[in-house]
Amino acid sequence: MDAMTGSSEHDLHAALTYATHDGVALQGDLYLPKGAGPFPALVAVHGGGWQQGARSAFQHWGPYLATHGYALFTVSYRLAKKGTKTFPQAVHDVVAAVRFLRANAAEYRIDGARLALFGASAGAHLASLAALGANAGAFLDGYPDDPQAHASAKVKVLIGVYGVYDVMEMWERYRADSPRDNNIENFLGASPMEDRKLYFDATPISYATYANNQTSVLLACGTEDDLVDRKRNTDAFLRALKQAGFFTRTCYVPGAGHYWLSDPLDEPGSYPAVLAPRLIRFLAEKL
Repeated sequence: MDAMTGSSEHDLHAALTYATHDGVALQGDLYLPKGAGPFPALVAVHGGGWQQGARSAFQHWGPYLATHGYALFTVSYRLAKKGTKTFPQAVHDVVAAVRFLRANAAEYRIDGARLALFGASAGAHLASLAALGANAGAFLDGYPDDPQAHASAKVKVLIGVYGVYDVMEMWERYRADSPRDNNIENFLGASPMEDRKLYFDATPISYATYANNQTSVLLACGTEDDLVDRKRNTDAFLRALKQAGFFTRTCYVPGAGHYWLSDPLDEPGSYPAVLAPRLIRFLAEKL
């Protein structure tokens, strides 16, 4: 299904099926600027603790980015629950979305050489693994029968917003806060005491290496985040990226907690409005 709608400023291809994995049709909504293009594009990955959330979280960003000349493909991916892990499957889903855009770039007026990943919270974790892990050769071979499996999964830019970049640290936090139901353990399918390498493989910091530093990275978070520890995640990831020679920029939003990226940009005092112009400037330089 491709429900095509338009406004004065952008076109929307709603509910595009970008891949079918293990019988699950994976869909996304593609916001496109008006005009001939081709346009650079971002794949957007929603948050929700790997267990919930919806791609509509980016409904305000699609029109905003389109007015600035960028396409946005906001995607759904498979969610975990207790007893049903989705690692690495959810990362494979995000990788497939990047490949879908590249393989179908001409049809959708997209510049296949100028792709980015844009994630929030758990979505920033998945976007980071898809961006840096795929560059490093991981997460590429999960679904070789995908129609777009031949296309490159490389992206030029990664934008992570209040992301989880150290899953061991987040596992410890969940264990303290909700010992009976640990989101990380549900997502990965095992505790660290059962499989520590699994936690290394699922941690974006593990992919901050010299050989992997072609992707430019913008990291954003609030100064008052009460869910994801900024020092142990955003700051630690930033330090590792810098050590490995990545081009990095930051946007620390004063007073912001967690879960603000989906707020309207035009609200008075909007936290996304602090990020928005900095994101556009970063994209103009690096994408």
